[in-house]
Amino acid sequence: MNEAIVVENFNNTIVIRFNRPQERNPLSIAVLEKIESILENINPNVEAMIFTGTNDVFASGADLREIAKVTKDTAKEFALRGQNLMNKIAAMEQTTIAAINGYCFGGALDLALACDKRIASPNAQFSHPGANLGIITGWGGTQRLPRLIGEAKALEMFLTAKRVSADEALQIGLIDKIAGNPLAEGLAFILD
Repeated sequence: MNEAIVVENFNNTIVIRFNRPQERNPLSIAVLEKIESILENINPNVEAMIFTGTNDVFASGADLREIAKVTKDTAKEFALRGQNLMNKIAAMEQTTIAAINGYCFGGALDLALACDKRIASPNAQFSHPGANLGIITGWGGTQRLPRLIGEAKALEMFLTAKRVSADEALQIGLIDKIAGNPLAEGLAFILD
């Protein structure tokens, strides 16, 4: 079985690669805990952190199998775990980049929103599919998305579970750039 996360080092940049493309790179509790551990133990010489996926998937968001087990008694804890991590990413001194190489849904979009920059491949797609699942994100996207793209566009995404293409994402300000190789573009940005 593949490691759920692969950590790579490029000079003073850490690349965190979600590595379960056959499952669409879910952000399971184990993945969140691994990211948390990386953040807690980050070398002070690290200048940037880039999140990316594998093949044509950035990440699919929270693991639906884990969401299915959430009860009214555990929902707050589940939401806070994701919120706290996204807040830590947003508050990092290091530059953070989401190099979005494909599908970026739900909690993965929340993670991308917590980053300083978002660079997407031409085939990237963005969505908050919670409306189709009877849920809404609890990881901070309801606050960050409207700030970035405006309330009307954010509500449309939340209430319709609409998929947004990379072109539209660039148009509405959801991403900063489209690149054939988002990771290479992110690394180039850091080195500039």
